[in-house]
Amino acid sequence: MRLHEYYFENLGGKGALDKGGKLFKKMSDSFGSYEDWEKDFRAVGAMRGIGWGVLYQDSASGALCNCWINEHDVGHLAGCHPILILDVFEHAFMIDYGLKRPDYIAAFFKNIDWKAAEGRLK
Repeated sequence: MRLHEYYFENLGGKGALDKGGKLFKKMSDSFGSYEDWEKDFRAVGAMRGIGWGVLYQDSASGALCNCWINEHDVGHLAGCHPILILDVFEHAFMIDYGLKRPDYIAAFFKNIDWKAAEGRLK
């Protein structure tokens, strides 16, 4: 249930990520650039199977990492806090996109509420 709540909370935005904001800086610090983070996150979301793409923040170091989670309750990184959630179970995209998961991920990126995601940073 919680991943669905985070997922729907981080949807509905129409603007770009604030390049002067904390989240943009953390992504750049952790991945080298925002573009490298986005490329990696899209690849995680495109992995074979059903599950979740999650951008986590490590509570000890503050660093960000992308991770694939197969189930709602199994495989989460210990000590990490979810920042951005992408639902890639079939029910999230099959009706609208069929087997075109990359098209769904592109639509997801156009609808991210970056303020909601940035608000989850610790």
